[in-house]
Amino acid sequence: MRGWVAAGLCLAACWPAAAWAQQYPARPVRFIVGFVPGGVADLLARALAQKLTDTWGQQVIVDNRAGGGGVISMQIVGKAAPDGYTLLMGSSTQFSINPALRPNLPYDPVRDYTPVSNAAITPVMLTVQAAAAARTLPDLIQWAKKDALSYGSTGYGGAPHIAGELLKRAAGLSMTHVPFKGGGDSIVAIMGGHVQASFGAVSTAQPHLRGGRLRALGVTTLKRMSAIPDVPTFAEQGLPGFEVVQWYGVFTPAGLPQPLLQKINEALVRALATPEFREQFNAQGVELMQSTPTAFAGYVRNELARWSKVLKEMGISEAP
Repeated sequence: MRGWVAAGLCLAACWPAAAWAQQYPARPVRFIVGFVPGGVADLLARALAQKLTDTWGQQVIVDNRAGGGGVISMQIVGKAAPDGYTLLMGSSTQFSINPALRPNLPYDPVRDYTPVSNAAITPVMLTVQAAAAARTLPDLIQWAKKDALSYGSTGYGGAPHIAGELLKRAAGLSMTHVPFKGGGDSIVAIMGGHVQASFGAVSTAQPHLRGGRLRALGVTTLKRMSAIPDVPTFAEQGLPGFEVVQWYGVFTPAGLPQPLLQKINEALVRALATPEFREQFNAQGVELMQSTPTAFAGYVRNELARWSKVLKEMGISEAP
């Protein structure tokens, strides 16, 4: 008898969510991006929004809410209803780095959100002037041990800065970090000879690599990137296990019903697996990925724990 009662209660509880998922979406969906237009997060969200619009027959509208290193967007999504009508293109900056650097954030990266699927990773690329004597990462390490070198990054606490500090620790270097306000400024600085090396995004450096003004010494993924197969990884140049990537993924507010979570995940996975979609982003140095909600949730937790430990060991805290 108790079994029948339990089954009845489950049916009563699960049926509305299942029926709701079948009808979803019945109105436009908002896709929040915590950064300005033109960056990887924005480009990914816009491409996915079009795919989801085509799949669902309802508009998916990208809404850029930049500010606070992604904090404003996190607050908006964290306070939204878990009904599937608010999505977030989240990143490692918001879910791994910021929480590790800033203990008083107005959100909890694990408690306040439902991970839906991973979407992409981008490596950090190390570049020098094309005329520099260093042609490989080991060359740069030897150079930095003899001379006082400086390196530029996109800013304090970002993935390029962390990659530079990890290299210093792994190779026993004392290079000086020069933070800039973006990847473009760092590239200008290295081409002008104001710094000797630059850590930044592949997409930012690619035009200058093709133009023969810069040379790539390595990328910080564990495997070579398909868009730049001739550029070796740090790991294969004497630093095994060296990995710093910026990841992106889709989230909703916490408490999203399971049938809705499954429906959104399935649509995202189909979109991300589309060959032309993958080719579009691979050409920009962006490696597309997809995952189950459970696998992605585990990945987010592991990344938060990993970077909290690494940044503490490196003595990197919130910028003054």
